[in-house]
Amino acid sequence: MENIIRCDWCGSDPLYVKYHDEEWGKPVYDDKILFEFLILEGAQAGLSWITILKRREGYRKAFAGFDVNKVAAFDEKDVERLMNDPGVVRNRLKVLAAINNAKLFINIQEEFGSFSNYMWGYLPDKKPIQNQVVTMKDIPARTELSDAISKDMKNRGFKFFGTTICYAHMQATGMVNDHKLSCVSR
Repeated sequence: MENIIRCDWCGSDPLYVKYHDEEWGKPVYDDKILFEFLILEGAQAGLSWITILKRREGYRKAFAGFDVNKVAAFDEKDVERLMNDPGVVRNRLKVLAAINNAKLFINIQEEFGSFSNYMWGYLPDKKPIQNQVVTMKDIPARTELSDAISKDMKNRGFKFFGTTICYAHMQATGMVNDHKLSCVSR
């Protein structure tokens, strides 16, 4: 097992390795999973991804199994519940953003048929971008494409989805493949 080459960022933490090997960079077209990553990536702003991964199950429970319609219907009572839930990042702005973004997510589903159609519609033939990553230095924090998507989402009212978070979302959901060329998960 020690001869397996992975992307440097996942280190040896079993949770990180599992996420790297089974999810990161794998194309996602399912709206429920795309919504989950929207919530998780917004929560991650300013924090490490491992912090959010360790709370993922807490988020799943607190945010109604990532059911977008249920989250969109959250009220002030739910906000207070979330603010007292140690299973999530208890940042009021992030909690309010998640609820706001759920409502906007539904608007996009109505406009485009699915959130997946909207996001993947930015890519030629809705196919992942295959970046040629030799070292981790080859991975950008943002691109012109993440700039364009995040700008449109900001104009629609989304919060905590700037270009860097957008690019991380694109990586997580396989819109871009940023695994190193030598990585087992490539």
